[in-house]
Amino acid sequence: MRKLILLMIVTLLALISADNFKPSSAQDKPIIGRTYKESKPAWEPQPTAPKGAPNVIYLVLDDVGYAQLGCYGSEIATPNIDRLAANGLRYTNFHTTALCSPSRAALLTGHNHHSNHFGVITDTATGYPGYDGRMPKSHATLAEILKPNGYSTYYVGKWHQASFDEYSNAGPFHQWPLGMGFERFYGFVGGETNHWFPRLASDNQNIEPPLKPGYHLTEDLTDRAIQFILDQKQVNADKPFFMNLAYGATHAPLHVHKKYIEMYKGKFDKGWDKVREETLARQKRLGIVPANTQLPQRNPGIKSWDELTADQRRLYARLQEVFAGFLTHTDEHIGRLIQMLEEIGQLDNTIFVVVSDNGASQEGRLTGSFNEMLYFNQIPEDEALNLKMIDEMGGPMTYPHYPMGWAMAGNTPFRMYKQNTHAGGNTDPFIVHWPKGIKEKGGIRTQYQHLIDVTPTILEAIDIQQPKTLNGVDQGVFDGTSMLATLHDAAAKSRHETQYYEMLGHRAIYHNGWKAIAVHERGSGDWNNDRWELYNVAEDFNELNDLAAKHPDKLREMVERWWAEAGKYNVLPLDDRGFIRTAEQVSNNRPLAKAIYYPDSIQIPRSSMPRFQNRSFSLTTEVEIPSGGAEGALFALGGRFAGFSFFIQNNRLQFVYNYFGLERYTVTSTETMPKGAAKLRMEFTSTGQDKGVAALFINDRKVGEGAIPRTVPIVYSTSEGAAAGRDPSTPVTESYQSPFAFTGKLKKVVMEVKGDAKPATRQ
Repeated sequence: MRKLILLMIVTLLALISADNFKPSSAQDKPIIGRTYKESKPAWEPQPTAPKGAPNVIYLVLDDVGYAQLGCYGSEIATPNIDRLAANGLRYTNFHTTALCSPSRAALLTGHNHHSNHFGVITDTATGYPGYDGRMPKSHATLAEILKPNGYSTYYVGKWHQASFDEYSNAGPFHQWPLGMGFERFYGFVGGETNHWFPRLASDNQNIEPPLKPGYHLTEDLTDRAIQFILDQKQVNADKPFFMNLAYGATHAPLHVHKKYIEMYKGKFDKGWDKVREETLARQKRLGIVPANTQLPQRNPGIKSWDELTADQRRLYARLQEVFAGFLTHTDEHIGRLIQMLEEIGQLDNTIFVVVSDNGASQEGRLTGSFNEMLYFNQIPEDEALNLKMIDEMGGPMTYPHYPMGWAMAGNTPFRMYKQNTHAGGNTDPFIVHWPKGIKEKGGIRTQYQHLIDVTPTILEAIDIQQPKTLNGVDQGVFDGTSMLATLHDAAAKSRHETQYYEMLGHRAIYHNGWKAIAVHERGSGDWNNDRWELYNVAEDFNELNDLAAKHPDKLREMVERWWAEAGKYNVLPLDDRGFIRTAEQVSNNRPLAKAIYYPDSIQIPRSSMPRFQNRSFSLTTEVEIPSGGAEGALFALGGRFAGFSFFIQNNRLQFVYNYFGLERYTVTSTETMPKGAAKLRMEFTSTGQDKGVAALFINDRKVGEGAIPRTVPIVYSTSEGAAAGRDPSTPVTESYQSPFAFTGKLKKVVMEVKGDAKPATRQ
C-alpha cells in the first residue's frame, strides 16, 4: 500500500509541468520532502498596500510665513506651489508649534510636541520627559506605520529629530530616519546648514558634500528625491511610496544664485509697511482672510520704513531680495519634482501636502545679518559690516538672515513670529493636492486644524488603521484627529476643538473658537506675572481685540484649561532659557576630558566633542615633515563664520581663532618648522568668560603666544564640524583655501580639556 501511494504521488507530480506550477497560498506551510519533486513551497506573504493606495509626499518648507507664498497673497513668485493650490485645497486656519523640531515630530506622528518629548529643538533639549528630544517608541512615525502596509518610505532633506549628541557617524542611529521607519535617507542632520557647503548624510552616515562648481543643496535634494521615486517606480510601479521632503529652504542662511536675487532688484524698495498693506489686499481678494480683516500695529521694536536711514533701507531691501530669490529658486525645483510625477503618471494619485514648520523667523533681529550665528550667541550686529557685505549677501561669503520687519510682513495679517504663541508664530500655509481623491479645485478651507491632524488624515484616506502595537510596543492614541471630511466638504465641522501651545516660555490655548495667550519675558524665570490676553478668534481672525478685561470668567476658564493640558502632555516644567541650554546639554552628554581624532575621517559635529568652551584645552599632534616641507590644516573646527584652525603655512606653525567673521585672532610661531618627526601643540588657557590665550609649542618648546580676547560663547554652526588633517568646508581663515589638507604625515590629534567649564551667561 505504501509503495502504491508513493507511486501515485510521483505520477501526479510528473503530470504537473514547471510552466503551470504555482506556489501555494500564504496560509499553507511548506512541505519538505527529500527532493523538490516530493516537496511543496509556500511563500512568506509580502505586505501589500490597499488597492489603489495613493503615494504620499509631505513637502515641508522651513520658516516660510503665512503670507510668503503667492497663493497666500505674496508678490514673491511661487508658481509651482500655486499650481498645487489651484488644483487642490488651501487651509487658512492651520497651525504648527512655532519651532522646527517640535513641528516636524508632530507632523510625522500625530502627537503633540511635548508628548513627543520635543518641547524645543533637539539642540536645547533638557532632561525632562517633554524636552529630552527622544521620541518614544509608542509614537510611531507615519513611515513606521506605512512600511509594513506595503509602502516604500523615503526621507530627503533636513532631519532635526536626532539627539544633539547623536549627529556623528558613531551613532547611535535609532533616532535617524532609518531608525524611524524610512528605508532611504539623504539630507542633513541638524537644524540648518550652509546651502553652498552643506554637511550631508546618506542613510546612516555623514558623507562628504559634492565639491562641484555652482552646487546648491536645494537642487541636490530635488535630484535625490526624484531618483528615489524613479528607482522604485521602474522596478515596482504599483507599489506606493511615502516621502518626507524637507528642504532647508528658506531657513537661514539665505543662500541662492545671484540671478534669482536680481529678479527682485528694487521690488522691495517700497518697504515692509507698503508690502503688508498690499499683501492684505491680495489676501482679501483671494479669500484667504475675512473681508473685514485689519492690519495690526507693527510688532514691538519695528520702525516704520520711512524712519530708517537711506543705508538701512538699501541694506534691508537687499536682504529681502535674497529671501525672495531663495524662495522662488526653491519653488522652481519643486516644479521639477511635480513635472517628474506628472510624466510618469503618478501626480494624480499622490497626496501632496505642502506646509511650513512655523511662521517667518525673527532670528535676523532688527537689522538682519551677514552671519546668522551672531543671533544664536546673542552678539550685537555690526551694521557697518552688514552694509559693507551688501553685494555678497546670499553668496558663499555670507551666512545671512533678513530683518524682523520682513518677517512681520511675511506673517501678514498676524502678529509676532516663529518662537511665539501668537498667530504669527504658528499659523501657516497648508495645501493639499490629490486630484484622484479631491474633486474640488482651488478650494479654501477655514476649519481650525493642526499638524497633529495630518497623519491621522492620511491613514484614513488610505484606509489603514493606526496599529495598537508596533514592533512590540503599545501605541498611544493619536492626539490629533482626522480632517478627511474637510477635504471633501467645505462646510464639514472641524473635530479639533482644543489645542494648547507652549514655546520657550510663551503659552497659549485654543478652545472652540476662543484663544488665550500669555507673552513671557524671556529670561525672567517668573511666569506668575505673565499677562494673559483673550481673543474670540471665531470672529477676530488675527487676534486684534483683547477681551481679557471684558470676559474675566472666560479667561480664567481658558487659563485653567491650559494648565490641565500642560499636565496631560508633558509641558512642565516651564523653561524660558534659550540657546544657553545647548551648552548645558553638551556638558551633560559629553563629559569626557580627552578625545583622539584621526585624519581622513568625516567631520565630527561640535556636539560630539568634549566641551571646551570657557575651559582650558590643548591640541597635540604627532607629524612627519618631509625634507621639502609641508603645509595644511592639522585640526580645524567650524569655518568662515566661526571656528578655529591649527595649521602650518609658510613654514610656520599657526593658530587662528575666527570670531564670527567679525575678527580673526592669529598666533604664529617665531621659529620655522623642523624636518622629520615633530610633536606640535596648541594650548588654550582660559583667562575669563569667553576669552583666553593661545600658545604654540614645537617639541615642547614654546614658539609663540597671543591673546584671544573673544571666543564663541554658546554655539557654533551645525553646518561645519571638526576634522583632523584638513579644513573641509569653508575656511576658518581666508589665508588659505579649503580643504587645505596637510601634505606631511599626521598620525592623530589629541584634544584634552582641563578644569571646570564656566556656565554660559547669555540667554
